[in-house]
Amino acid sequence: MRAAVGIWRWRRNPLRRATDLFEAWLALAAALLIVTTAPVAGSVTAALAEDSLRQAIRVQRLQRHVTTAVVLAPAVRPRPTAFDPETAAAADERRTVVRATWTAPDGSRRTGTLPAPLPAPRPGDTFPVWTDGSGRTVPRPMDPATAKVHAVLAGVGAALAWGLLLECARRLVLWRLVRRRHADLERAWAAVGPDWGRAGAGG
Repeated sequence: MRAAVGIWRWRRNPLRRATDLFEAWLALAAALLIVTTAPVAGSVTAALAEDSLRQAIRVQRLQRHVTTAVVLAPAVRPRPTAFDPETAAAADERRTVVRATWTAPDGSRRTGTLPAPLPAPRPGDTFPVWTDGSGRTVPRPMDPATAKVHAVLAGVGAALAWGLLLECARRLVLWRLVRRRHADLERAWAAVGPDWGRAGAGG
């Protein structure tokens, strides 16, 4: 809107310079490009990111297997050197670590220390875990809803980045335009400056 007003203001203004009209058209063109192309860049990026994430989910589901872990006993974890009671308490509430056993995809038994999604695990309690082909525990595969959220965030980021790139380009052109104005002003002043204030100079 400001760019359109600027174009209208400079259209028949006797003080208008060619660079003034160019600056107004530049602002309008940049605004139109941002409005029309940034959403396209965001949607394309989001679609590509979602396709890539869905492919990764398919691979994860092929390579990861869910099994049941059986709690053997609570695990004893060493406290960190710089112990923070509040941080430690929060971590304990989020993750209860236990000693557990589970079956690998090849049928062998594995034992290790795992975070258990149980409020008060006791020996014999069970919970699901994900493993790779060799029986090592791995994070569960990403779900489609999470992939969708990541894709949307990638699209929003791409749209903002594209808009910022166009604005930076506009500002770069404007900076060069201002430098050109200053150079023209210095040349004009160099031509008339020595005669400024002299009687009869310039008629």
